[in-house]
Amino acid sequence: MAVFRNSYLIMRHGQSEANVAGVVVSDPAIGCERFGLTKQGSEQVITSALEHKGAGITQVICSDFLRTLQTAKLVVDTLKLPSPQPVKGLRERFFGCWEGKSDKYYQDIWELDQLDVHPAINGIESTEAVLQRGLKVLERLENLHQGQVILLVSHGDMLQILRAAFVGRLPQLHRSLSHHETAEIKRLVSRGDEWPVLG
Repeated sequence: MAVFRNSYLIMRHGQSEANVAGVVVSDPAIGCERFGLTKQGSEQVITSALEHKGAGITQVICSDFLRTLQTAKLVVDTLKLPSPQPVKGLRERFFGCWEGKSDKYYQDIWELDQLDVHPAINGIESTEAVLQRGLKVLERLENLHQGQVILLVSHGDMLQILRAAFVGRLPQLHRSLSHHETAEIKRLVSRGDEWPVLG
């Protein structure tokens, strides 16, 4: 079985204007242009970056949404790293008909996930589709780099779903993991670890 050539850390964006407004923002046409970080969110990111100054991070890859791009830029500025590289594969999970509505609906969606009820009729991106997007980003980075410590800056559902695969859980059970707080950095996988067994 293949092993990882790099180590990966994952970071959720800092508190965003969407978090404060309590609104779902998953459409790239909106999220890439609006709903960036709040002042508190920026402070969270800088604090978290400084706490991981000794982690040996060599590069930052991020979603191209405004809130994640701003987070990544703060991290590289704080740690004096090369400019972040935005990739579409790390974008927010698309929440379909719930776009622009109250974030109270997240709980309903997560309950459907746990029941393994495919919510595609409402235009919601499945957990499996989100997982495959994330894994493709990792595969590409593994082909390009070796011996790096790479920080992936993304969104709550993407990171929860990706992390579920690395602890041996099905993607639809992502909410059984501890909640990934805004600006929190966690280790995903270390160099030399095996790729997750899926299915």
